[in-house]
Amino acid sequence: MNQPANIVAITILDKDYRIVCPPQEQDDLKAAARWLDRQMRDIKQTGKVTGNERIAVMAALNMAHDLFTAEQRIASLEQQLKTHVQRLDDKLQAVLENQ
Repeated sequence: MNQPANIVAITILDKDYRIVCPPQEQDDLKAAARWLDRQMRDIKQTGKVTGNERIAVMAALNMAHDLFTAEQRIASLEQQLKTHVQRLDDKLQAVLENQ
């Protein structure tokens, strides 16, 4: 049964946010908030980007790039796995046919 959502307090760049979140996702939300806060602080510390909105956009772009790259890598690995499984299946079929 689904549990009712709770309000979770998180802080990003010293600004507090209250987010409605199901209890089973609270730990992940807090971890994501900590990670985002760390990413934004790293960008801010470079001194090359000013303003929280610009810092947030840069963090979002970095995260989107990481996600895009990871998805491409996963797709490549899936294709490699399919090819490998097909080769194994072909070998197995050949062995079974020769018995």
